[in-house]
Amino acid sequence: MNSTVTGKQLQDIYHRLIETYGPQHWWPAEEPFEVMVGAILTQSAAWRNVEKAIANLKAAKALSPAALRQIDLAELASLIHPCGYYNVKARKLKALAEWFGECYDDDLYKLSATDTERLRQQLIGVWGIGEETADSIILYVANHPVFVIDAYTKRTIDRLGLSPGSNSYIAYQSLFMDNLPADVRLFNEYHALLVALGKNVCRKNPLCQRCCLKGICSYLASTS
Repeated sequence: MNSTVTGKQLQDIYHRLIETYGPQHWWPAEEPFEVMVGAILTQSAAWRNVEKAIANLKAAKALSPAALRQIDLAELASLIHPCGYYNVKARKLKALAEWFGECYDDDLYKLSATDTERLRQQLIGVWGIGEETADSIILYVANHPVFVIDAYTKRTIDRLGLSPGSNSYIAYQSLFMDNLPADVRLFNEYHALLVALGKNVCRKNPLCQRCCLKGICSYLASTS
């Protein structure tokens, strides 16, 4: 695939999305560690349910690395019940808090100062953290330019006819990172806009006629 054409196409998609949806102000959180917690809680969960779980943690004064290390596992699971898979996610939060304390002394500055690839490998080594969750923390907390790939993004890219040669996470990520400037703000906004599109229009059963990308969409052209 011609990288120049792909870069122009990705920029065009971005501008269409930003004109339609406007800035997303993502990730919605009061402080960085809340983003780290949210990145785990949002796994297989609607954001409205994640917000309920985070509100419970705040009310219980359990939304800090030290508090998560100290809280009883069953109590933690009860607090995050609204976001589903609460027993497993409670263990994941415990693992994240332990890692953050052991490796970084709960210091976000040290986290941000770590080399991107090293930080990514460390995060993926934490129990319960995969590529998407790791990259969400790297982008939204550490402010390193990595592009987060999720199901919404893959579905949209496939429908637009821009699928990479492989179905792997890294292949989709490389499509963006090899063809766009390595810019934290751009990657942040672009990912959030693709999520907005996926939730509102490019659903499993898409609302193509309402889509700002319908003029450049291979899927719509093939079904018309």
